[in-house]
Order: sequence, then C-alpha cells, then structure tokens
Amino acid sequence: MTTAPMIYSLFPRLAGTMPQWLEHSARAAEMGFNWIHLNPLHYPGFSGSLYAVKDFYRLNPLFVPKGCEDPMEELRRTIDAMHEQGLLVMMDLVVNHTAKDSPLIKDHPSWFRRDENGYVISPSAIDPADTRNVTVWGDLAEVDNAHSTQHQELWAYWTALVQYYLDLGFDGFRCDAAYKVPTKLWRLLIAAGSKRKEGVHFFAETLGCRLAEVRGLKAAGFDYLFNSSKWWNFDQMWALDQHAEFAEIAPSVSFPETHDTTRLFADTDGTRAVQKQRYVLATAFSAGNLMPIGYEYCFTKKLHVVESMPEDWEGKTRSIVDFIKRVNGLVPTIGALSEEGRWRVLTDLGGATTLLCKEAEGVAPLVLAVNKDWHSRQRLKLRGLDALFEGSSQPAVLRLYGKQTVREALPKNRELKLAPAEIALVTPDGLE
Repeated sequence: MTTAPMIYSLFPRLAGTMPQWLEHSARAAEMGFNWIHLNPLHYPGFSGSLYAVKDFYRLNPLFVPKGCEDPMEELRRTIDAMHEQGLLVMMDLVVNHTAKDSPLIKDHPSWFRRDENGYVISPSAIDPADTRNVTVWGDLAEVDNAHSTQHQELWAYWTALVQYYLDLGFDGFRCDAAYKVPTKLWRLLIAAGSKRKEGVHFFAETLGCRLAEVRGLKAAGFDYLFNSSKWWNFDQMWALDQHAEFAEIAPSVSFPETHDTTRLFADTDGTRAVQKQRYVLATAFSAGNLMPIGYEYCFTKKLHVVESMPEDWEGKTRSIVDFIKRVNGLVPTIGALSEEGRWRVLTDLGGATTLLCKEAEGVAPLVLAVNKDWHSRQRLKLRGLDALFEGSSQPAVLRLYGKQTVREALPKNRELKLAPAEIALVTPDGLE
C-alpha cells in the first residue's frame, strides 16, 4: 500500500447504517484507496445537520442498525472491518462549534462565545472571492477556544475526545474549519493524539478561509492540508503559486469535489471526460487526493448534511469505477504522483492546451499534457522534454481515457493529439 493518502469520503447520510458502510468501503479498497473519511457520526442537534453536534459521545441514530444494543461497539467493529479491508479510517473532528442545543452550553457557559447581551454567537464564514457574502450557521454555537476563562478545562475536553476515538480504532482526523481554532490547541491535540496512537494523521480543512489564515497554520503541526486545485482551470498561475507557498506548511490533498461543493457531473452537463480530467488532476496535483462517494458513478445530486439519505443513491449506470482504479493504480508506480513536488508551466496557459511539469526530489519528473477544451480535439507540441528527460531510454505517453491504460512512444514530431478534456501523462520510463 502506498503511503500517499488516497481518501474515499464515505458520506454516512448517503451510505446508511454502519453495516452498509462496509459495502462502500470494500469498493473503495478495490479502487485503490487507502483511507476512508467519515463525516461527523455524532448525535446531532435540532437541525439534524451532521456538523451540528449535540453529543460527541453518542452516535447519530441514522447510522445505528435496528436492534443494536451498543452503538459504540458496533462502530469499533466497523472500523476493525475496514482495517481488514486494508483501509485506514479518519473521522471529522469538530472543535470550533457545537449544536445550539448542546448540553455543553448550559453545563459550561464560559466555553462559548457570546454577544454583548449574553447570547451565544453562531459561527460564520466569509467568501474569500466576495467579502460581502457572509454565511451564518444559526444552528451552531461557536466555541471560545481562544479566550475562554476556563480554556484549560475546555482543551482537556477536546483532548479526551481525540483520545476516546483513537481508542475506538480511528487512525486520523479531518480537522473541520482548522483555521478557526488556535494553533496552540492544535499542537496540544496533535501531540496528545500522537502519544496515544503511533502514526495518527491530522488533516487541516481550510475551505473558504483566507490565505493569511492558511499561513497561520504553519506552526500547528498538521500532516496535510486540503488545497484549492478543484477551482483551477489551467488558465492562471494562482493555484501553482499557492501550491509552492503552502508546501512549506505541509503536503496537501486535492479533490475534484467534496460534500461542500456541487457535483461536478451536474456542473458540466454530464461530460464524463471532464469527470475523468478532474480526477486525474486531483491525483497528480499534490501528495494526496480525496474523492467523495458517488463520484465514481457520476452522481449529480449534491450531498447535503441535513437532507441526504440512502434513497438518494443514483445507481451505477454511469460508472467510471475502472477508470478510477487504473488512475489510483499508477500512484505507487510513478513516484511523482505521491509527492507534493513543485510545478512549472512548459507552455503558455492562455491556449486551449497546456503542458505542466511536476518535479520532486528523488523521483523522475512527471508531465501532464492537458486539453482544456471539453468539446473538441486539440494538438499539443511537447516542448522541452528532451532536456527534462535527458538520459531516459524509453520516454512514453500514458493514455488513460480508453478502456485500458495504453503506453505509447513519444511521437517523432513531438505533437500529441488529445481528445476533448483529455489529460495524458508523459513519463521518462513509462510504466515500470
């Protein structure tokens, strides 16, 4: 198993009860993923939202099978079964807020932020692209991790929570809204988690935060960040610049979509080639990747933290499972795919095609030949490869979009014909 985190996000509201999760995790393992991510499993507040946690030590009844007498023991058995499938398991760690009706508000009033009238404040987020667009979550109560007069007791509560779920068998945490939590608290939790379980991983979720807030996480000690390559259209340098800057903080994880975004297949009018293109990009762009449940079947209905149910399953008629499996299978074969690396552009980003190069210490460089045109074939000149692959005896093009991965010799005229939305990989030695 490659050490690169290849994460299948198993959205529990869609997947059903814990025994049903194992069918999906088995498919994830078969596709070559090595991590399962589970959104919050805890007992929710009045809104029913997965992220509005009322009780951290009870499970959401939606996930507990009928007749189950000990839900936590059922969770332990489920995690053990995933381990037997060859998977590591992470859960969402939500320490920035609770449900507005959590008993913690009454039992520990000083743990929560309050306005001038003494009312508990709801957390909010500002759209980095439009600061006038502010989202307020009225079903949530914001925890005052930074300034609570009883922050030692509060932080001890979070430490015990991390240790409890590690003892149940979890191997890591996706740290929700990591930028809203003090760095000192993250250092404490990461140290406590590492002491409790060797090899535990902490992943910082930073969706919607400002660049300065990401930079502020540098001292926290996260193993991975989530990056913004999902929104890159191969047309400007911002994604590559961010990648280079944030690599100084931690390696990162890319994704073609998440439970927070709309479904890509719906956004692109059902263009399967784009579904494939964005998955290849997510896999190649950084050290790790994440794919939510249903992406492999080109689902169109957005995952919803309150409304999604197993009845929303859309079937398997648009399957790209084999494609995902083939791309994932390249990760342990091509060294640059599992490294954070450094990106540079070999051609102009302004055209219909582009040529990108990823280099990392100790491994051969990787080149992506990209057709940005979703509807038409394009030709792309392979410039600068001779110097890049100097000394290589068998530089090759890997074609992924057919029914099987095809290795081709570099064309003599150094010109590739790319299908609509195709990404081809160019490597110095092809498939080893």
